[in-house]
Amino acid sequence: MSALTRFLGDSPLRVFLKLLVISFLVGLVMHAFGWSPMDVFYGIRQFFIDLWNLGFRAIDRFLGYILLGAAIVVPVFVLLRIASYRK
Repeated sequence: MSALTRFLGDSPLRVFLKLLVISFLVGLVMHAFGWSPMDVFYGIRQFFIDLWNLGFRAIDRFLGYILLGAAIVVPVFVLLRIASYRK
């Protein structure tokens, strides 16, 4: 078994034929939907941008809840500590 065959997982001719058939089928489907390769890359890029923004919006919302709760909890904690210090 040659290094090239080992790398490709099959003989170069069989790999070429498999890639040719798969490329034809993918091209046929993309043409049917009116997609171009740039549309696919843009869609993938936009997916990760939306995922990134969604993650930071979730963190922003989470931190907002913490700050909202801290506006009540911290002053009450300080008042309770002051009240227990006097005893």
